[in-house]
Amino acid sequence: MSFESLASLVECCRTEKKEFWRIVCETDMKESGMSDEQEAAKMRGMWNAMLAAADSYDANLHSSSGLSGGDGGKFAGYIAAGSSLCGDFTGRVIACALQMAESNACMKRIVAAPTAGACGVLPAVLVPLYREKKVPENEIIRGLFVSAGIGQVIANRASIAGAEGGCQAEIGAASAMAAGTLVSIHKGTPEQIVYAAGFALQNLLGLVCDPVAGLVEVPCIKRNVVGAVNALSCADMALAGIVPKIPADEVIDAMKQIGRSMSASLRETGQGGLAATQTGRQIAERLSAAAQQQ
Repeated sequence: MSFESLASLVECCRTEKKEFWRIVCETDMKESGMSDEQEAAKMRGMWNAMLAAADSYDANLHSSSGLSGGDGGKFAGYIAAGSSLCGDFTGRVIACALQMAESNACMKRIVAAPTAGACGVLPAVLVPLYREKKVPENEIIRGLFVSAGIGQVIANRASIAGAEGGCQAEIGAASAMAAGTLVSIHKGTPEQIVYAAGFALQNLLGLVCDPVAGLVEVPCIKRNVVGAVNALSCADMALAGIVPKIPADEVIDAMKQIGRSMSASLRETGQGGLAATQTGRQIAERLSAAAQQQ
């Protein structure tokens, strides 16, 4: 897709009098040569993969490092017990984010949306919406086109790679995609879709990428939860009529500049941040020693 700004997407919605998702879909059709039916089938395949990933979560499965696994099941049990401060729906969002990100760490099939490290954010808000709130599947599919449009602009204008922009580029982008998608599904305007995306990304500006032992587990899995819950709150703010002071495209530009300013130790190298703490280094040394013994 050729869009370089969210503002231009909104302008297309105005001039062509079409919904946000439709503009994204038609633009991709022109570039890919696919039909309307093929585009929908492609996106439905992504959605079905997300559902399958959610259904295949195994709370007894742990990653080869031993750093992750089981927390998604533990949180689901906590929600079922009625103990959550967040309530049932948000609690299920948190559980789904944990489960999806843990499945990634355990080498199970997930959808990189936009990256594997941020794979838990988008399905975490969409799967409970579909199963708990009974949102029709066709609305979810349309929402995924909104996700794709937002993610494409962020990728073109800045980056979605932790190695280039820190975790703000991965979890931040995923959260922006999820927030805009939620607004679209709840019949918000194109402007509100972009407001929500901007809110979500600005809340995560400066988030570093500091994987302990270089693995996409600690703190990555828990950050998927932050991205998902952030998306919920930002979507609600936009739907409530709150207007951001800084345009979303400028937020994306700021994210790019912040990423460039980050030390290389904070961009997926596993050398700074939490990876450089005493415990982080001990974990890395333990895993390195275990690998050498094999």
